[in-house]
Amino acid sequence: MGGLSIWHWLIVLLVVVLIFGTKKLRNMGSDLGGAVKGFKEGMKSEDDAAKLIKEGGLNKEGGQTIEGEVKDKKTTNV
Repeated sequence: MGGLSIWHWLIVLLVVVLIFGTKKLRNMGSDLGGAVKGFKEGMKSEDDAAKLIKEGGLNKEGGQTIEGEVKDKKTTNV
């Protein structure tokens, strides 16, 4: 009375396949897989950026730190 048997799940699966069709379910599965893959790649690139920041290779905005010297430029008003 409290749990669903395997037959209940098979009937639910059959109804879902009849409503959406196998092609649409396949497309949704590949879209979901692509989204998960993109999320993993994004997390990996964030981890790489954090590692570079920790090592001192990048600043927090994501650009490289370039050391240089600022020279004073005198301007004349005409």
